[in-house]
Amino acid sequence: MLSILILLGAVLFARINAQDESSVPTNAPIPGNYTGALRPQIHFSPPQHFMNDPNGMFKDASGVWHLYYQYNPLGIVAGNQHWGHATTRDLYTWENQKIAIFPSAPGEGIFSGSAVIDVNNTSGFFPNQTNGVVAIYTLNTPQEETQDIAYSLDGGYTFTKYAQNPVISINSTQFRDPKVIWHAPTEKWVMVVSYAQDFVIGIFTSSNLKQWDHASNFSHHGLLGLQYECPNMVSIPMNGTDEPMYVLLISINPGAPVGGSITQYFPGSFNGTVFTPVDEAARIADFGKDNYAGQFFYGLPDGSNPVSIAWASNWEYSQVVPTGPLENWRSAMSLPRVNSLANITRIGYDLISTPYDLTPIYDRVLADGTKVVNTSATIDYSNVDSGALYFEVNVTGIPPNANATGTANVTFMSSVSGESVRAGFYFGGDTPFWINRGGVKGFDNPFFTDKFSTNNIITNGQWRLEGVIDRSILEIFLDGGQRSATNTFFPQYDLNVMSFATAELNPGVDVTLRVWALKSTWAAGATNGTVSGNATMGASGGMKYARLM
Repeated sequence: MLSILILLGAVLFARINAQDESSVPTNAPIPGNYTGALRPQIHFSPPQHFMNDPNGMFKDASGVWHLYYQYNPLGIVAGNQHWGHATTRDLYTWENQKIAIFPSAPGEGIFSGSAVIDVNNTSGFFPNQTNGVVAIYTLNTPQEETQDIAYSLDGGYTFTKYAQNPVISINSTQFRDPKVIWHAPTEKWVMVVSYAQDFVIGIFTSSNLKQWDHASNFSHHGLLGLQYECPNMVSIPMNGTDEPMYVLLISINPGAPVGGSITQYFPGSFNGTVFTPVDEAARIADFGKDNYAGQFFYGLPDGSNPVSIAWASNWEYSQVVPTGPLENWRSAMSLPRVNSLANITRIGYDLISTPYDLTPIYDRVLADGTKVVNTSATIDYSNVDSGALYFEVNVTGIPPNANATGTANVTFMSSVSGESVRAGFYFGGDTPFWINRGGVKGFDNPFFTDKFSTNNIITNGQWRLEGVIDRSILEIFLDGGQRSATNTFFPQYDLNVMSFATAELNPGVDVTLRVWALKSTWAAGATNGTVSGNATMGASGGMKYARLM
């Protein structure tokens, strides 16, 4: 959740807070036009205006995934924070819902948080149902940040604020972003929450979501930056073992190695009150620059791989990217990712992240096992309406590192302007992988870093590259998600030609390329280009100046 704004953002923030909250609709979703040249077609983005952190994510018993998000419904910069809401059954085809939680008074902001399904009615809010939803969020005011709750009787579409809020108050303006999970062995709710500028993650426990006890602190680990934000803790499988593990995510802003905001993770164990990391190393979840404040969905079966979504932007430039003045929206979410831990590198306990199943949105095959050995292949995708592709490269027969040679390069280019986004891999030496978004010309900002790289050790003579390009966002996954990167880019003209090439590969190396065009997941719900969203769920409307209980 943001707390430090560049001067321009701060001025605009003040102007927006002065706008009339009565203009925000309570009984209908905000409509949006999803036809803009920069508008992603398979990534979630808000119907209009400014979005940042994902919030309150859960999957209900009927198979519907709920995404809430930090939302300013009145402007294209941060401020005037509400909880926007969207739902999906496949994590790609989204339906915009009404705003779920509103501020109740001028000067308030509904900051980041989480949501749980209180199936056993521990809270007492749901005497006659098992699908009651409780949202736990930070209420931000000029005087204090407190942790508040609101409950939903209709499965998460409308909320009523708890009359005895706040549920936690420590008289601090830097205390935010609660993430709550159920810890079955102790039969307690567990909250991780950030004492932001103390570099502390507090752990609290509760039997009823109303009264909370402080259990322990996790402090001064990994990269500190200027502050800790948006902690997330989840039980996670360790590939190849039955060892129960947890992972704790902590976002920092600013202070990322490449500038601005980033998320780090700590594998470890959790006994219900204390999180113990496996070591003191700082591990970075994404080697790009546009992946922040990731959150795991609540409500998945025990032992399953947690699924996450992150905010695909960076606080260094999120409030000035050109989608605001050009198309009246700013920021998208990352692809949904399936996560696990694996002992891959010499440091062990690597977070593996791969795209959630994309097959429901495959449109057609553009390349099906094309051999690209010391040659190139070019794909014109100007007739792909979505402008979105999934691509996969598989390389086998790579000799041991000391003998390996050659490169692999992928380029996405505009046939009109020559603008490009490029990426490549060296099979020898330290086996680095790089991305360059500096070849597009639609956005110039000193903080918009254009080049990124990581190392990717080759094992068993094999290497794999996967990725999704979606108009103005590129996500890369190396070797089954051992490394991943999220980067936005803003071309002046559509990128519509993909080329893939290899050179100087060793004899016996084999390379295959597969590419799928992806469907626009917004087009089917649009009328004359406008997506209206779902006006039927939660017929009583969003909770604004609502009753309290």
